[in-house]
Amino acid sequence: MFESKNAKEVEALMQSNYEFRTLLTRHRELDEQIDIAERRKLPMDELALHALKKEKLQAKDRLAELWSELRPAAS
Repeated sequence: MFESKNAKEVEALMQSNYEFRTLLTRHRELDEQIDIAERRKLPMDELALHALKKEKLQAKDRLAELWSELRPAAS
């Protein structure tokens, strides 16, 4: 997430906003866990995998909100 965004803006938000930083870090962790589970390298039942995907989506939604709210302040 945010790979297509300006890296300097993302870094500035990570430095200035704790919630953004922790959510982006968690989103990246979840993305990795889901990728590993989907490649069957990590045993996980479908319910647990669904819960990870739901948490990742919630983090993404909140990150998008923060990006919209805070980005003008970071510029």
